[in-house]
Amino acid sequence: MGGVCSWKREYYYADENPNRRGVSGRYFKSRSSKWMWMMASAFFPPVVDCQSPRGGRSTCPSLMELCIHKIREDVSKFGSFSVLPRDVSQLIFNDLVYSRYLSAYSIEAFRDCALQDMLLKEYPGIKDSWIDVVSSQGSSLLSLDISSSEVTDYSLFLLKNCSSLQALTFDYCDLITEKGFKQISGFQKLTCLGFKNSTALTAEGMQCLSSLVNLVKLDLERCPRIHGGLVHIEGLTRLESLTIRCCKCIVDSDMKSLAGLVNLKQLQTPCVNITDSGVFYLKGLRKLVLLNMEGCHITAACLDYLSDLPSLQYLNLCRSSLKDAGCEKFSTALGNLEVLNIGYNDITDECLTHLQGLTKLESLNLDSCRIGDDGLANLAGLVNLKNLELSDNKIESDGIQHLSGLTNLEDLNLSFTLVTEDGLRNLSGLRSLKSLNLDIRQITDSGLAALTGLTGLTHLDLFGAQITDSGTKYLQYFKNLHSLDICGGGLTDDGVKNLKHLSSLTVLNLSQNLDLTDKTLEHLSGLTGLVSLNVSNSRITNDGLQHLRPLKSLRSLSLESCSVTAEELKKLQLSALPNLVKFRPEL
Repeated sequence: MGGVCSWKREYYYADENPNRRGVSGRYFKSRSSKWMWMMASAFFPPVVDCQSPRGGRSTCPSLMELCIHKIREDVSKFGSFSVLPRDVSQLIFNDLVYSRYLSAYSIEAFRDCALQDMLLKEYPGIKDSWIDVVSSQGSSLLSLDISSSEVTDYSLFLLKNCSSLQALTFDYCDLITEKGFKQISGFQKLTCLGFKNSTALTAEGMQCLSSLVNLVKLDLERCPRIHGGLVHIEGLTRLESLTIRCCKCIVDSDMKSLAGLVNLKQLQTPCVNITDSGVFYLKGLRKLVLLNMEGCHITAACLDYLSDLPSLQYLNLCRSSLKDAGCEKFSTALGNLEVLNIGYNDITDECLTHLQGLTKLESLNLDSCRIGDDGLANLAGLVNLKNLELSDNKIESDGIQHLSGLTNLEDLNLSFTLVTEDGLRNLSGLRSLKSLNLDIRQITDSGLAALTGLTGLTHLDLFGAQITDSGTKYLQYFKNLHSLDICGGGLTDDGVKNLKHLSSLTVLNLSQNLDLTDKTLEHLSGLTGLVSLNVSNSRITNDGLQHLRPLKSLRSLSLESCSVTAEELKKLQLSALPNLVKFRPEL
């Protein structure tokens, strides 16, 4: 049966998606949507739900799902799962981890089960005693994540039995010392290794990495004592992904050790102390696809060195020292670029004239620059653009007309700009738009009316817009919405009634609408696909919680500054919402 039911051990390159914004646990959010260079997201198995789905007709779960659901409820009755087929034991283990039913007692039932994957990232209560059971999986164990646990060096000693480990992650394991790191050298089959925020790892301690010749991915984020230690990875020529994010001890001389990593495809160096001189050592990395130098002390002069990287497609120079001077090298040095992030730099409309030649560009981040309407005229020819981040610029409605021909745009962020309803009319032809951020105070109901032709929208952010009950009637045109933010304070229960037909919604944020009452939760009770709901800072009470019982998929619920108690929320979780793992107020 192999590992078909196991969690994924694969890693992925950055998924550039600047406008996808989730709902914060609080009822306010950050000033604008920031460009995030994402690594792999945590993989969650599907939720076992024996209730009726959003369409009202029940679906019969598989026999395996029913069995696992029953085992979860009665897990204390089982002494061992080792007699079961490995894939079945793996499914049970995954489910217990996901539902937070795994404990120091129940994990004993998985001793000698030959599991392949034990992904326990940020799982509460993990100590060395748990690792004894992990070690019993022996050579079958391929992937282990015990990040944010209280394991010590002894745990790494126990893992020597797991000689086939391919992926090992122990980020934020503060009790592991340099003595424990020495054990890592014995895992010769490792392809992925991560230990973020390790204050114990030193340059000398990095000698343990020199023998791991099969490493493909290495994450050293926030390791503050590794200056001079990169010399120990010079021989890891199979390395394709290296992260030294926020390692402020790294300087230009350390970058010289990377020059021979000829298979490197992804390099993450945000917020380290490298300059243009450090970038010089990257000239030979001809397979480099993604380079993230956000917050480094580099200037446009480094573009000369980057011109020697023929495979480069993703470049992040956000929060560096870019100015208009020198940006004329963009079009000549980076003609193959697909993703460019130069937000938070001291650049103006003049710089954008030099982007006209980047015709292959698909993603562009200009967040918090000094761009105005005239600058947007230079983007009109970038017809392959799919993602455009213009948040917090001096853009007004007149400038939006230059975007009307970018018919491939899928994500557009105009938050904290000066755009009004008149400008939004220029977006009516962008039928490929899926994500639109209009967190703009001057946008009102008539702005929504101008967008009704964008029926493909899946994410709409109207966080600070002045939308009233009258404006919500236009939401009926957006049948495919997965996430929606309306937090300007103008909604009442009558307006929320117009949302009940948005059956595809999974994330909904209605916080800061002071006039919402328990009737709002009644209107939302049919949106059974909701995974995250925020109705903070409203007049909802404990009595209204009964309307949430049908929302079996709900995992996050925020009702801060309401007349709702943590005790009642806990009762709701235990009696009706078994998948609810995050709620506020909390005990």
